[in-house]
Amino acid sequence: MQVGRSYLPCEIDPVDNLEVALNRAARCDTLCVIDDANLHPVLAREIEQQKTFDAGICSEVSCFRCTVGSEPVRVVYSPVGELSDFDDVRRYAEAAGQAMRRALKAGAKFPLLVLPAPTERFSAAPLVALLGALHELYVPLQLREDVPAKRQRYAKIGLLHPDGAQRGQDLLRQVQSLEAGRFVARDIGGGDPERMAPPRVAEYVLQAFAGGPVKVTVVDDPRVFERDYPLFQAVNRAAGTVERHRGRIVFLEYRPPKPARKTVVLVGKGVTYDTGGADIKAGGVMAGMSRDKCGAAAVAGFMKVVEQRQPQDVHAIGVLCMVRNSVGEECYVSDEMVTSRAGVRVRVGNTDAEGRMAMADALCQMKERVLSEGLPDPHLYTVATLTGHAVLAVGNSAIVMDNGPARAANHGPELQRAGEVVGDPFEISVLRREDFDFHRGKCYGEDVLQANNLPSSRTPRGHQGPAAFLMLATGLDKCGLSSAHPIKYSHLDIAGSAGDVPDTPTGSPILALAQAHLQ
Repeated sequence: MQVGRSYLPCEIDPVDNLEVALNRAARCDTLCVIDDANLHPVLAREIEQQKTFDAGICSEVSCFRCTVGSEPVRVVYSPVGELSDFDDVRRYAEAAGQAMRRALKAGAKFPLLVLPAPTERFSAAPLVALLGALHELYVPLQLREDVPAKRQRYAKIGLLHPDGAQRGQDLLRQVQSLEAGRFVARDIGGGDPERMAPPRVAEYVLQAFAGGPVKVTVVDDPRVFERDYPLFQAVNRAAGTVERHRGRIVFLEYRPPKPARKTVVLVGKGVTYDTGGADIKAGGVMAGMSRDKCGAAAVAGFMKVVEQRQPQDVHAIGVLCMVRNSVGEECYVSDEMVTSRAGVRVRVGNTDAEGRMAMADALCQMKERVLSEGLPDPHLYTVATLTGHAVLAVGNSAIVMDNGPARAANHGPELQRAGEVVGDPFEISVLRREDFDFHRGKCYGEDVLQANNLPSSRTPRGHQGPAAFLMLATGLDKCGLSSAHPIKYSHLDIAGSAGDVPDTPTGSPILALAQAHLQ
């Protein structure tokens, strides 16, 4: 069930077959083909003829004229190509996105996307292809607001599923819920430091979820931050002197109509701009830091998928920790000692390690709720564009790191498999004793060291350490397998998968999380 307005970049019109699409009054002017299996005979024959004329058609996007039906039509052919053992379903998303891009350059007004058939290896190929096309057609929020005439790249596209219009309608319903989440995540994650400053993120979220089953609560009182979220407030201190940059913690909660079978809790890093603080990002590396809020953006997007699907027995909670890491006379500095919500004394080692500070107290609060309310089968997550080390380690994939209870439940491999199905890949990293030793207090009077004073990319195990810090600073290290109250916790570092400037934010890991928890 959809709630509120459509979050698709354009209207989508499923059709039964090519003849219907090409012979009706509102005729498609371009066919976007990404696989030559199960095609209309005339179109298949034309593509084969093109291959004999131009061998490059098998590996590059091409555009040619073809007569299918009564009149000539433009064909954009974007081949998936030969798939090796190391390819994955993202090849379909990439091919569909390239087809849309080429159709736009060709001057198409009303393209028809001819979806590939599912294969034994890639059962979700049609879904992933459509999601890839919609990703390409997304128009940034500020362009939609500032230049309404450019709010859409196409007003409408046609959709041809290999098994007919009814299957196309079924697929479209599934895609609408996922794309709504990715749309929200792109809007928040891709907004510039002013359009998506913390107060305006809160405003956007309140509007996006108005009238639906997800309850939104916004915390904006600095006194509450000081009392209940002291690590967050340390980061917020400098930005808090500027009203339009003041921090917000946004809670989203969905309670299912039936008794909950499980509880999914996501805490997202929402650093709307990261200057590095007193340990300032110098040498031209600050550009692009408006994307440091993509973890919180993904949490909002996941909750949008929850709103759209309204699962009957899944209790979902999202927390957006929205803060700007500003530099100035009020900014926090290294060597400060800050006591966390959990009563842990934290010594600041590097103000550019602000993301873990922003999330820790909210994560602790969610741990407290799990224990006090007895929430069924809880799983806590942190989602963050946290470390450059993650990018060096795995490139453009996300990383999952599980604590003991989550690892015992086989969570990492299951999330990885879910991501493989929908083209949202994960690599698995293992937390080890060394990660916790690295962050334990180094001098009398401190419990935890927040960070060293080197970039994560120059720190051994630089993406695992922050997960250990989050457990130590919140008391989750005491909720392991042998404890009286084991709690599953996973840290997701999406620094490589979220999408960096100038690319469109991807919405990762919404697809994998939805596949894992909302199917």
